[in-house]
Amino acid sequence: MGNLGIGIKKFLSNKNTVTVVGVVVAVLVLYIAYNMRVQAAVNPISVPYATEQIEPGTQITEDMVGTMEVPPSMLEGDVIRNQADVIDKYSNADTLIPKGSLFYTRQVVEKEQLPANIILDYPKGYVLYNMPVNTETTYGNSIYPGNYIDIYLRITRKDTGDGQAATNNNEKELMQYGKFIQNVKVLAVKDSAGQPVFSNLDEQRTPAMIVFALPEEYYVLLKKASYLTLYDSELVPVPTNESLQDKPDDLEMSSESLRDWIETVTYWDESMG
Repeated sequence: MGNLGIGIKKFLSNKNTVTVVGVVVAVLVLYIAYNMRVQAAVNPISVPYATEQIEPGTQITEDMVGTMEVPPSMLEGDVIRNQADVIDKYSNADTLIPKGSLFYTRQVVEKEQLPANIILDYPKGYVLYNMPVNTETTYGNSIYPGNYIDIYLRITRKDTGDGQAATNNNEKELMQYGKFIQNVKVLAVKDSAGQPVFSNLDEQRTPAMIVFALPEEYYVLLKKASYLTLYDSELVPVPTNESLQDKPDDLEMSSESLRDWIETVTYWDESMG
């Protein structure tokens, strides 16, 4: 062992030998690194492609996506490489994806990013309703698409200036307040420019409207309440825990008395419906 140690020490003390060894090691490292890069560029990888033409704004289902082997060196731009980043997403509103085409990042978006994504989410026979809101009425911007809310209705008789509202003994004419419609699913939360509030978390957007759908009968009642001339009315969204249930309860009218009261002070022209 002693002789071996002395031999190694002498070997390492020879500058020429050390230089040669260093050069050999460096060449080996460069060769291995180069070879790995060549293999990485040549060995094909599996990427998703469209098995059929996909129209703009279409949900991309599993049967629309196949995979093909492609050398990485041929992949240019923002090509999507994983099926999971394509399936159940949507083709962009301005994008037609040809049959056989690879998928690119700008072509594939979440449903919330589609300009008209709310038309994909509500039952046939329902009508879209747009409720004005602000940061306060959305509980500090805490109402999200997919949440469920109850809608409370507050109606207060306006003061005409002659003291009529203040002296009216009929309390029901002075003010009506209560839960009006319950278990309403929020389809979208948008700012004053109509942009989805939560589509880009890097931007601080202020909620100005929440959009939901409800049967036409309920839609008409809400519109009637908002068009009252002798009363100030306000629709108040209140979050519920329906979103946490496996099967949320159905949307329904909560207050028959409020509905009856609205019907007594308004009318609906069927020729306008």
